[in-house]
Amino acid sequence: MKVLWTQFALKEVRKISNYIGRKFGQKAKQDFLQEVQHIDNLLSQMPNMGKVEPLLADLSITYRSIVLARLDKIVYYIENNEIIISDFWDMRRNPKTLANRLLE
Repeated sequence: MKVLWTQFALKEVRKISNYIGRKFGQKAKQDFLQEVQHIDNLLSQMPNMGKVEPLLADLSITYRSIVLARLDKIVYYIENNEIIISDFWDMRRNPKTLANRLLE
């Protein structure tokens, strides 16, 4: 299946990766981006690998999520044989605030 990233999700990945680069160095940033790419590749092979996201269970779209490095979460849904990555959450933030971003 094809994996598509929304502009919003890409922006969040850039923000987080830039923060990692500033705080922990370019090697840590590169490792983080490689892990994101690895999950992207896995999703294309196994689109249902993420669990149904409990914070978004009441919505009409079935959102799934995958935790990355215990601090970030890739949030996606499947539509028309495509995987749409709609957000990339820093899980240290308020979960309700994060869930509300997808409702805007």
